[in-house]
Amino acid sequence: MKTIKIIKIGGNIIDNEDALATFIKDFSTIAGPKVLVHGGGKLATKLATQMNIPVKMTEGRRITDTETLDIITMVYAGKINKNIVAQLQANQCNAIGLSGADGNTIVSEKRPVKTIDYGFVGDVKKVNTVVLNILLSNNVTPVFCAITHNENGQLLNTNADTIASELAIGLSSIFNTELYYCFEKNGVLESVEDDDSVIENINTESYKALKDNHIIFEGMLPKLDNCFHAINQNVQKVCIGKSDMLFNTNNKHTTITK
Repeated sequence: MKTIKIIKIGGNIIDNEDALATFIKDFSTIAGPKVLVHGGGKLATKLATQMNIPVKMTEGRRITDTETLDIITMVYAGKINKNIVAQLQANQCNAIGLSGADGNTIVSEKRPVKTIDYGFVGDVKKVNTVVLNILLSNNVTPVFCAITHNENGQLLNTNADTIASELAIGLSSIFNTELYYCFEKNGVLESVEDDDSVIENINTESYKALKDNHIIFEGMLPKLDNCFHAINQNVQKVCIGKSDMLFNTNNKHTTITK
């Protein structure tokens, strides 16, 4: 089996023109099959503000009403996605921009209303690998935005970390899959004030202790939950850290193991 890298980038790269250009140049040099997943929340918030559309958040998560869905579709699947694809082409990396609706690649269902109505937010139910395998077999790199669909004509806003995790799991039937979450920190930190306090390895047991002792909390929890979901579903390797970890394995980062 070939090894494939599924790489998710966040706002620290997307929102900085120079950082994005550097990342894309480096990403283009990665040999073998690869998939790029991106978010873009800050730019969506900026555009919504300019258009006088209220931005509604609860517990750090976006409430996606009809107007907000229009905004994020324009920003994620349009401006950000196509800009990344164009820059990849300029670096001789043949790429194609996708939402989950394209090629019926990622199917979600609208999150049910419990205590909070998140609106048009989707939870992934299925990854279809047929089209992805055709693209990857022909050296075309898929670039996914954080939009999926429900197979009934409805687009849905979906967490980009979750998309990356589910793609890694889905592709594990065809490839040895490695999942990388690139963000602004060196990895999962023991102390948020100390960038060098990287916890280099986290397993199921140590994760529980880190949560119980409130060393890991709030925003990092959903990311790590996605990591453990992937590692427990046949994904070979999961890493969190700055994008430099992709190109220099000596750089500090966090590796998730069972």
